[in-house]
Amino acid sequence: MPPKKVETTEGQAGAAKWGRVKTSLKMGVVGLPNVGKSSLFNLLTDQSAQAENFPFCTIDPNEAQCGVPDQRFKWLCDLYKPPSKVPAKLLVTDIAGLIKGASEGAGLGNAFLSHIQAVDGIYHCVRAFDSDEVIHVDDSIDPVRDLETIQSELCKKDLAYVTKQIEAHEAIKKGVKPKKLTEAYLSARDKIVEHLTNDKPAFMAGFTDAEIAEFKVCAPALITTKPIVYLVNLSKKNYIAKRSKWLPKIAEWIKAHGGGTSIPFSVEYEEELFEAKKAGGPDAVKAIVESNGGAKSVLPRIIKCGYKELNLIYFFTAGEKEVRAWNIYDGSLAPQAAGAIHSDFERGFIKAELCAFDDFKEHCGGKPTMANLKALGKYRQEGKTYKVKDGDIIEFKFNVSK
Repeated sequence: MPPKKVETTEGQAGAAKWGRVKTSLKMGVVGLPNVGKSSLFNLLTDQSAQAENFPFCTIDPNEAQCGVPDQRFKWLCDLYKPPSKVPAKLLVTDIAGLIKGASEGAGLGNAFLSHIQAVDGIYHCVRAFDSDEVIHVDDSIDPVRDLETIQSELCKKDLAYVTKQIEAHEAIKKGVKPKKLTEAYLSARDKIVEHLTNDKPAFMAGFTDAEIAEFKVCAPALITTKPIVYLVNLSKKNYIAKRSKWLPKIAEWIKAHGGGTSIPFSVEYEEELFEAKKAGGPDAVKAIVESNGGAKSVLPRIIKCGYKELNLIYFFTAGEKEVRAWNIYDGSLAPQAAGAIHSDFERGFIKAELCAFDDFKEHCGGKPTMANLKALGKYRQEGKTYKVKDGDIIEFKFNVSK
């Protein structure tokens, strides 16, 4: 009889499995100096972090939340008109630029790499525009080279981390029995070392669920297991034309290095839209979009994509006092979702009363009530084994005994 096939997880599709079990997850903006990281961070979070034309203008990481755009949330707010409106949030960190040799301390190297270890997913920002006014640390524009540089530094940092793990496990101390390493751990470790040695990210290796579960307990800080969204910063002209000589080359590189989502954008154009919105509101933005061939802001897509890569979804609670979206992991059961609101909700969970957003919108009759849905059997009760779906509108019933 042939051996049983062991399913493995490769590439970006499996990166989320390495994540930490929490819902306050962060996306870190990573790249070389002067590629548009801090400007993008400011646009995403409506902040005013430093964004100057010289390397390392950002030293300590800036961090802020941005709301996840969702028409469902807006519709619920318009219906209930509550005084409190809390959308789903994505935490974004602006990390200072890396350069070649950062893993060995070049630039402000190791400190910045440790900042990347602290996030859960990566926005890898790469420059694909020419400008005499914005310097490049390598004095020329080549986004594929820049992608290679950043990936190599991240791999070297991870390799140094795993090497220390190996040395610690293999060190024999007098009177101390060395910890026994499982077959799954050793298998995962060997795959990781092989890939990192060849400047290939760990997520490309292909792991069984057992290998991931065993290894990430011992080495949870591997940078190259984090999900990545590639952001290609174009000139306004190229973004509007949806054309650049670099885009096919970047797409080819990404495909050869584990795949992933690539989003072309333009800091130049996004800043123009942002300033128009501040000065003249939505009508001013609409006028600019129409005068530029209908090219809209891509910031909502960037936010949503980062949120999805972190394997997050959200459910709604809705009432006359508040409409709120709650972050949970995709696949969370009802008691875990209740715990996102308060630990007592999870501890004393009885049931969840809920309906799907689409059902509510279709059958509520334009009124903030579940009466019609109850009559149609669309508002239902679910127990502890129910897997919460994105967009569910839920009221939890619980009881905590003293």
